Amino acid sequence: MSQMRQQITEAAEALFADTPDWARLAEAGFPLLLVPEDVGGTGGGIGGDWGDAFAVLRVAGANALPHPLGEAMLAAHLLARADITQPPGLTVIGSGGGQWQGDRFTGWVAAVPWGRDADHVLAAIDTGADDPVMLLLPRPTTVTPGQSPAGEPRDRLDYVATSGLALGNADHSLYGAFLRTAQSSGALDAALTLAIDHVNARIQFGKPLSKLQAVQQSLAVLAQECAATAIAGAAAAQALDRGQGAMEMMAAKLRTNMAIHKGVALAHQVHGAIGFTQDYPLHRLTRRLMGWRSEFGGDRWAELLGAATMLETGQTLWTDITRRSDQ
Repeated sequence: MSQMRQQITEAAEALFADTPDWARLAEAGFPLLLVPEDVGGTGGGIGGDWGDAFAVLRVAGANALPHPLGEAMLAAHLLARADITQPPGLTVIGSGGGQWQGDRFTGWVAAVPWGRDADHVLAAIDTGADDPVMLLLPRPTTVTPGQSPAGEPRDRLDYVATSGLALGNADHSLYGAFLRTAQSSGALDAALTLAIDHVNARIQFGKPLSKLQAVQQSLAVLAQECAATAIAGAAAAQALDRGQGAMEMMAAKLRTNMAIHKGVALAHQVHGAIGFTQDYPLHRLTRRLMGWRSEFGGDRWAELLGAATMLETGQTLWTDITRRSDQ
């Protein structure tokens, strides 16, 4: 566990609750959380680990933070790992396709979080080869606005013979799945808190809703889904800090998707009609959760995780599972 995790988490809780703009987030250094202290430009990064990132992104999810913090954090980490100086302004991540010839890119990057505001995009581009090529791209030729279920920007960026920088063959989908696991864990916890507060305050049939057995059962199941997501995400963070984590990230995203499917429905059920109104804060969490569920691979990790598992059989598979649980 990072020695500074509690301090970082407390700082995030204080700042994110105040709905800061991007300039304040950048000034506080959160986008450089996963960048070592001796790189990343003047003053370097924070030098946090993946456990720190999980803790901070849970706070972001709980506060429905309307900024691409996770995407910027991962982009900065990948650039630092490739020994590339962090460019000025906002850099986010994305995926797309097209042709990379020389140092010129012609193609597209789809559903980029805050693509219209980004100064650079670090994109995994499918060029028809076996592995995507990772490109650092400047502002696009054209932007086609789009949005997530929560109304946040998810824009298509098109490039025509645009100069870029190649980082080699790589993909960030698994890391992106980890980001969404962390954010979803925080948002589910916040939805549970709203649900508990509501049923304790709401009187029905002469007593609080919290006294009804069916409501208690729903809250218990919702709490289980929250706990499962938090544990899966924490296990993935620990594996990443050991230099591993592919299987754990796939499993965590799948378990998170299951929790979102069940948890969002339960949170709205116990709230009744009020949970669907615009002036009640539940929708700020659940709309983001439904969008995050399909991002960075969605449920396709089930197929990939199954394929990876099929490579191991019998005692080998059991040994690998228990080895991971003991670490």
